[in-house]
Amino acid sequence: MDTTEREGGIAAQFKIGMRRLASGVSLITTGRGDVRGGLIATAVNSVSAEPPTLLICVNQGASAHDLIVTSGTFCVNFLPASCADIAGQFSSSARKAERFVTGDWTEMASGSPALASALAAFDCEVVQTVSYHSHTIFIGLIREVRLSEGDDLPLIYLDRNFHCGASSKISLPA
Repeated sequence: MDTTEREGGIAAQFKIGMRRLASGVSLITTGRGDVRGGLIATAVNSVSAEPPTLLICVNQGASAHDLIVTSGTFCVNFLPASCADIAGQFSSSARKAERFVTGDWTEMASGSPALASALAAFDCEVVQTVSYHSHTIFIGLIREVRLSEGDDLPLIYLDRNFHCGASSKISLPA
């Protein structure tokens, strides 16, 4: 019996392995007017610079999933370390009522909420979706970008916990 079989199968090992990958924390928001939704995601990637495009992976059971589908838009907010509590509100279904209560919220051109303190906020129009088992991959064409003025450190997710991004750079040999 190999290690994978002894410790719960490939899916369990996959989850443990992926917890070892440090990722920036993104708050995905969507909606228009009073109808808002959001979730915390680490499955966010750039697709291309020409045209500027991002992708997000969202569990189909997430409360914001269907709102992204119906609105056809989403906003990716890169969170600074100072927003760990907001990340906690959006990552817990038990704290769902607290979402959008804390923080300074603005509205992007699409109507999606944007967190004013985000390191960067990308307003996206859904141009393609791919359904894959429990998740939907949303490919979004970026329509607007807002950048923060400060030099805040990023919020990082590693091993099921939030961490403050490193404050020192590591120089690599040329």
